Amino acid sequence: MTRKIAIFDTTLRDGEQSPGASMNTEEKLVIAQELIRMHVDVIEAGFPISSPGDFKSVQEIGRLAGDDCVVCGLTRAVDKDIDRAAEALKTAKRPRIHTGLGVSPQHLAEKLRITEDECIERAIHCVKYAKQYVDDVEFYAEDAGRADQDFLIRVIQAAVDAGATVVNIPDTTGYNMPDDFGARIKSLSDNVRGIENVTISVHTHNDLGMATALALAGVKNGATQVECTINGLGERAGNTALEEVVMALKMHGDELDGHTDIVTQELTRASHLVSRITGMNVQANKAIVGANAFAHSSGIHQDGVLKARDTYEIINPEDVGAAGSEIILSARSGHAALKHRLAELGYTFAPEEFDDIYQRFLEIADQKKEVYDEDLESMVQERDRDIKAVYTLDALQVSCGDPLVPTATATIMDEAGEKHVVCATGTGPVDAAYKAIDMVVSMHGDLQEFVVKAVTRGIDAIGEVTVRIQSESGKIYTGRGADNDIVVSSAKAYVNAINRMIQTARANEGK
Repeated sequence: MTRKIAIFDTTLRDGEQSPGASMNTEEKLVIAQELIRMHVDVIEAGFPISSPGDFKSVQEIGRLAGDDCVVCGLTRAVDKDIDRAAEALKTAKRPRIHTGLGVSPQHLAEKLRITEDECIERAIHCVKYAKQYVDDVEFYAEDAGRADQDFLIRVIQAAVDAGATVVNIPDTTGYNMPDDFGARIKSLSDNVRGIENVTISVHTHNDLGMATALALAGVKNGATQVECTINGLGERAGNTALEEVVMALKMHGDELDGHTDIVTQELTRASHLVSRITGMNVQANKAIVGANAFAHSSGIHQDGVLKARDTYEIINPEDVGAAGSEIILSARSGHAALKHRLAELGYTFAPEEFDDIYQRFLEIADQKKEVYDEDLESMVQERDRDIKAVYTLDALQVSCGDPLVPTATATIMDEAGEKHVVCATGTGPVDAAYKAIDMVVSMHGDLQEFVVKAVTRGIDAIGEVTVRIQSESGKIYTGRGADNDIVVSSAKAYVNAINRMIQTARANEGK
């Protein structure tokens, strides 16, 4: 059996320190409820002395958590900080005080302006002072990633001897290489007396893009708690992303000798919740929870995934609460992906028909970043409308604006295969296009209704135009056309209505 790795979530404390990500108590409670549902082991609920809001948040989350998880409050190695945290944590059934100070040369000399011996004295005092209030005390050695290793061993030894139940080894600036950080953790495991009786925690940052790698290196070398945030929120470039650590442990548990109790099916929900509440959008290519995490755009990848999901996916989307693998139709998509999606929409075509469909798809895909289901529906419907067309709009060019005279040049193919190139002016681009079409077609209709709407998503959406025209006999004919260009859609709709009118007239004449 592998070791249990505790997940310490600091979204509500360190994650909230992301610029623009502050949350009120009610919002923190909503996220805390989701963290409890996920079976997070520790929730760092806030920094009680920093503000009345943080104090209240720690209180309320303490009440909410009950026996489900540890609730933690952060402090500096200052008595009044610890007093305030202890007061806020009175509501928690499983309280923890998280206290400590900087240990790197930069922190000792520039920020704290104390000697190494004074640092050790403060470490001993803050742990002992916190132990008066709670049994569970976590000591953090801030900026341990840049500390002198021999001095770090001395500080951690002092904290353990003073009664710390957890020792937190942060790479606060994300400076270390994973192997070096792992060696630091192993050195502490090998050289600090009694450390086998406490939890070694790692808290890593993403300044060099290695937060998850650093955390896992810590786990591999003896850490049994990882401090992380949903979506990797946090100071500067952020913290270790909870979802990444959890799924890495799930995938490589034997190699890392570790597992978590996290309900992984909640990961996507938690990501969306935190993003919505904080207003911090998740990048599309974010591991595990990004919009593109299980999306495939390349035709080669799509073909492989359609044949066997694990050709390109190492994680089942359902395991992280994602909707499933997604085939993104674009200009890079192949025949297999288009055929698959059309079949899901209920359309099947013979091989000789499908080539024409695919070419029309590529025309649309060249104009759009992504082809949606609505685009496909419109494409197929437009094709069906044009199968028996008497006239086909082959090309249309329009110039208009102020003070230009709206002018349309249209190329129209008739059923005999003859091309007609005509030009007309009008009161607007659509009027000019319709007048140009009227110069070619054998029957004319009066426009009674003109409706345009977007049938797909995005700024590059396909627009569908519906027109109703009236014949000389008074009968109404409807036509529809769709294209990224509204004027082209309008012309297609008008030609479609004219074709219907001509076909009806021919049917009545027995032709």
